[in-house]
Amino acid sequence: MNNKAAVRKRIEEVGIVPVIRAHSSDEACFAAEAIQHAGISIVEITMTVPGALDVISDLVRTSPELLVGAGTVLNPESARRCLDAGAQFLVSPGLKLKTVEFAVKENVLMMAGALTPTEIMEASEAGADFVKIFPCANVGGASYIRALKGPFPDVPFVPTGGVNLETAAEFLRAGAAALGVGGELILKDALKSRDKHKLHETAAKYVAIVKAARERRAAD
Repeated sequence: MNNKAAVRKRIEEVGIVPVIRAHSSDEACFAAEAIQHAGISIVEITMTVPGALDVISDLVRTSPELLVGAGTVLNPESARRCLDAGAQFLVSPGLKLKTVEFAVKENVLMMAGALTPTEIMEASEAGADFVKIFPCANVGGASYIRALKGPFPDVPFVPTGGVNLETAAEFLRAGAAALGVGGELILKDALKSRDKHKLHETAAKYVAIVKAARERRAAD
């Protein structure tokens, strides 16, 4: 899936961007397969995963229905390597305008990290498709997203950091376009023990939360 509009639509529809940080490429691939079967057809493979570029290439080749993105992209050089490996979207932990500009030039979806109103404005003006608010829990969680939606009603926020089964619905009610979920979805103990059922079960719970929150919003 290389069409940016289609990538954006998938992220908005699924509403969950699993952030996969693993100790090995095998763990990362195992996690991606498990959550895909639970209905989350998106993964963000962070550049901190050993052999991350190979993981991205393998997943793109073997799982055509899976939307595979690259996370922890720190600069345009890293972004270039990720795209060459087959990444279908890019995610940065913080704001680096040159990386956003690179993504715009390459016509690839960019989820730019930001935290302050100033960074949000700069990210949006530079052409970021989504703004990842990280680390969101440390600055107020869902209440911070709600506050930001006042001056930025049209900016699609993806809160990351502090999103879990207890807070996910609240983030969505606050106006989040999607949720970035790391260790609260990609459970370390389940990865270590290769417990596919536990990962699948946890992913299914997040899918249900997104569905229920959207149904409630539509009814209000």
